[in-house]
Amino acid sequence: MADPARNDHFFELGGHSLLAVQMLIRALNLGLSFSAIDLFRAPVLKQLASKIRLQVQPSNRAVIPVRPTGSQPPLFFVPTGFGDCSYVLGLAAEIDVDCPVYALPWPPFDDVRPPTLEAVAAEVILAIKQIQPRGPYRFAGYSSGAILAYAIAEQLLSADEVVSFMAFIDVSLPAASSNGSLKNLAREFVLDRCGILRDEFHEVLECNTEQSSISELLEKAQKIGALAPDHDLHSDVSMYQKVDAFHSALRSYRVPSLAIEIHQFYASEPLISHQVPPDKQLRSDLPNQGWDRVVNAEAIRAVPVPGNHATMVSNPENRRVLARAISEALDRGC
Repeated sequence: MADPARNDHFFELGGHSLLAVQMLIRALNLGLSFSAIDLFRAPVLKQLASKIRLQVQPSNRAVIPVRPTGSQPPLFFVPTGFGDCSYVLGLAAEIDVDCPVYALPWPPFDDVRPPTLEAVAAEVILAIKQIQPRGPYRFAGYSSGAILAYAIAEQLLSADEVVSFMAFIDVSLPAASSNGSLKNLAREFVLDRCGILRDEFHEVLECNTEQSSISELLEKAQKIGALAPDHDLHSDVSMYQKVDAFHSALRSYRVPSLAIEIHQFYASEPLISHQVPPDKQLRSDLPNQGWDRVVNAEAIRAVPVPGNHATMVSNPENRRVLARAISEALDRGC
């Protein structure tokens, strides 16, 4: 009797970009290799099976091949400040440049010794070198996670490698944006997990931030329907510990001055916070986002993108504008 699961459709069963990333990482850890494009083009299990390749050894760094082929040097995306690289899948689908696209992972964090950003960057470079041993290297990153891309570039440049492209997607210089409290970090982590329901449950979760632990916040989100009943809360708590360690590394990172060109794709609308008065809202009309303090202002190519910090990537129309702008920047750098 045929197995009915062979006809299961990933997206019809509720699959989305974050689940796709988790599925790709688990497959890589098992020695099974396929790309995000394979999954999107063959979402039915029996179709996807024909595209899966066996690796001689399972990857221990799980670099996600979003688009594994192309005639130009690869474009490497780093995860956000919450360890999420699911944003890459939708964006890469719209980038019209003939180059491979990879999503880089966070390396395993040492629970005993909190990592420095320099140490994290060194580990990620080992994964990059497995795919592209020599430059020129091209990177892109969204939000505070892109500071990791800058730290990676710092080490590559010090080793006399060439970094030919650096795309920042709404990234502020850390010194200008590193004053968030631990409670704010916890709230943002939980809201990030809520995905498209983020705005709907924002106010409810904000009310519970100050007096709640991360476990309690996640349980609250699940109780009010912002997270699915079967959502793995234990896994989220473990991930939050990594997020906390990463943000600690960000706070201690002293951003050096690099002779590098930065393409800053900044949100044209402010990200509204219910806790901050309107006249104190985080402004997104400052194109350089503070980076002209460490990089020559003439080396910053600032491009406005419709939407705020969240919707410039999550809204399909805004994302297409962003992808087109990144594509044009990549073409000019060829």
